[in-house]
Amino acid sequence: MKVIPSCFILVLLFLISSSKTNNPEKKKMSKEQTFIASIDQGTTSTRFFIYDKSARIIGSHHVEFTQFYPEAGWVEHDPMEILESVRSCMTKALDKATADGYNVDSGLKAIGLTNQRETVVVWSKSTGSPLYNAIVWMDVRTSSICRKLEKELPGGRTHFVESCGLPLSTYFSAVKLLWLMENKEEVRAAIKKGDALFGTIDTWLIWNLTGGVNGGIHVTDVSNASRTMLMNLKTLDWDKETLKTLGIPAEILPKIVSNAEVIGKIAKGWPLFGVPIAGCLGDQHAAMVGQACRRGEAKCTYGTGAFILLNTGTAPVKSTHGLLTTLAFKLGPKAQTNYALEGSIAIAGAAVQWLRDSLGIISSASEIESLASKVDCTGGVYFVPAFNGLFAPWWRDDARGICIGITRFTSKSHIARAVLESMCFQVKDVLDSMHKDAGEKGEVKNEKGEFLLRVDGGATVNNLLIQIQADLLGSSVVRPADIETTALGAAYAAGMAVGVWKEEELFALGQNIKTASIFSPKSSVEWRKKKVDSWCKAVERTFGLADLEM
Repeated sequence: MKVIPSCFILVLLFLISSSKTNNPEKKKMSKEQTFIASIDQGTTSTRFFIYDKSARIIGSHHVEFTQFYPEAGWVEHDPMEILESVRSCMTKALDKATADGYNVDSGLKAIGLTNQRETVVVWSKSTGSPLYNAIVWMDVRTSSICRKLEKELPGGRTHFVESCGLPLSTYFSAVKLLWLMENKEEVRAAIKKGDALFGTIDTWLIWNLTGGVNGGIHVTDVSNASRTMLMNLKTLDWDKETLKTLGIPAEILPKIVSNAEVIGKIAKGWPLFGVPIAGCLGDQHAAMVGQACRRGEAKCTYGTGAFILLNTGTAPVKSTHGLLTTLAFKLGPKAQTNYALEGSIAIAGAAVQWLRDSLGIISSASEIESLASKVDCTGGVYFVPAFNGLFAPWWRDDARGICIGITRFTSKSHIARAVLESMCFQVKDVLDSMHKDAGEKGEVKNEKGEFLLRVDGGATVNNLLIQIQADLLGSSVVRPADIETTALGAAYAAGMAVGVWKEEELFALGQNIKTASIFSPKSSVEWRKKKVDSWCKAVERTFGLADLEM
């Protein structure tokens, strides 16, 4: 009988033990081969997420970047710093996923992109260098241009609404581009030479990610284009009459594509070389996809600002109550176009940052919930964060922020709670207008007859905020298990484009409700009416304050 060496037996036992590992998760991770990623380029930070086929995050990273305020009401970003933030996030998220045993390099099928909307960049086609800083969506330096156009155009403030769904406002990209053309010689010279390229942040990123000066692709998507004031909502192309009226050359504008199609591949010099960019949506439109909002359903994303969109289906609905008619999404070149009513709120989470950075009332944003929870009301304090004017439904760029009702009794907690309430009051203002525009037939309600607002975004981790929102609305608010629906929506779009997911799967009835948290109202109708009446009085006092002496 042949004797088996003991060392061989030990090796055999080790191999058998390894094959029966008690960590099934690791085993699963090593076999997982399908991933989708998304770039989420926001107003104050950039993030990169990697998802598995079950839409579970397996790696992520975020980086904050610099906010520039050259003058009162002006807000700028450095486009090159944004580029580097994207590179850093891609690299570090990939490193984290790889360290956890995921083979992302071989399994990543596509990347989606979502971005802060309306923010504009003009850069040199030959050098790739920005010709000026990015002018951010909340910047109000263009108010004089808007007033001038209002007086000159026969339709006044609503002159372009019929074509693009948007009123004349400092908010939108076209007037920011006009300011650059009128005030920056470098921009005028580059346009004259045929060396200028214009785009929102998605365009700037895709051009650089796909090669830049070495063949970068100059595109935007229908959702971002719909926020420029230059795209015709029906043809989904640049509106020639608008371009002619404003004197904007079509040659500097990017090609418009759908939200879910292969646009190009990541170029050499970037992480994840060769992976296709297959989805692109403005941040609020991406959140609609991430929340699976079908016709008659609405979502609110609480970020730097707050943005409420109601899917109105395949036909644009004109607002008569201060809202915007805009595009929701178009998930493929041949897919039907979904439209939306939108109410945009300039200052939401930014007010919490102001408490932290400018007043020092809190040292981190997360502290506001515990501070505000120390009191059960604001003690009569009302805060209206009209830092750069008011957007929907008021549209008053002459408004400025106020905090009223202060007494010796007022504490930091009262002010903190008033800031949270201000976010919720603004959302209610928009939803009230939305209900009027959409009508009973334009909204989906649950079995209790409630219109459910779906919420997402970083601020929604604050349970007090969402409870206040439900109390002021008088109806339930639904928070999904994954509140980062903006990044998820971009991933969904990219995954649809390359066949990882099907649209009908993602929009399955009740898919996101099953694991969501539902906040039900605890307030009385009488309390709600008194609070809203007081809020409206506070809002009216912000009007006409922009000209106060410094």
